[in-house]
Formats: sequence, structure tokens, C-alpha cells
Amino acid sequence: MSLEFRFQSASTEYQKIQTELASLVESRTRLDAQLSENEMVKKEFTQLTPSNVVYKLVGPVLVPQDQNEAKTNVETRLEFIKSEIKRVDAQINDGEDRSEKKKNELVEIQTKLQQAQTTPNP
Repeated sequence: MSLEFRFQSASTEYQKIQTELASLVESRTRLDAQLSENEMVKKEFTQLTPSNVVYKLVGPVLVPQDQNEAKTNVETRLEFIKSEIKRVDAQINDGEDRSEKKKNELVEIQTKLQQAQTTPNP
């Protein structure tokens, strides 16, 4: 396999990894926003009295919901979001490791290509 082909192939793989990383970072940002929003809701629940009515948006309609059920739903959502954040963080770390290895491979191939161009052929 020629150095030029190896370089092109590694470059394509590197770009693919970078695209995956960008998508993962976007997912992580979305999860952070969801986490923040749900933590605000949980904080608001601490200020409720038993006589307060909690509503849930179902389609275009607000429907009354049991306070305890609403609190449980938010807790469950928070646990899910936190586990998703851990999963995405692990994927980001893996992607960063793969990206760094691929970048080093590209530098190595590029160095060999430059050496081959500067070395006179006998």
C-alpha cells in the first residue's frame, strides 16, 4: 500500500472521528440543558404545598397531575439524564483517544512522505 493511499485513508478516518466527536459534544450540550431544566423543576417542587396543583402538558392541553407522581417522574428523568451524560462522556473520551492516535498516525505518514520526496532516487 502506497504512503499516499495510507495518508488519504487515515485522513478520511480522522475526519470521520472528528465528525463523530462534534455530534457527541452536541449531544452532551443538549443533555446538560435537560439536566439543568429538570433540576430547576425539582427545586420548584420543594416550594409546593399539598394544596398546589401540578399540571402536565399532554399535547396542547394542560392536565392535572398528582404531585408525588410528578416528583417521581422528574427524579427518574434526572437519573436517566445523568446516566446518559456518563455514557456520552465515555464515548467522547474514547473518540478523543482515537482522534489523537489517528492524528499521530497522520503525522508519521506525512513525515515519511516528506522524507521520500527529499531523498533522491538512485
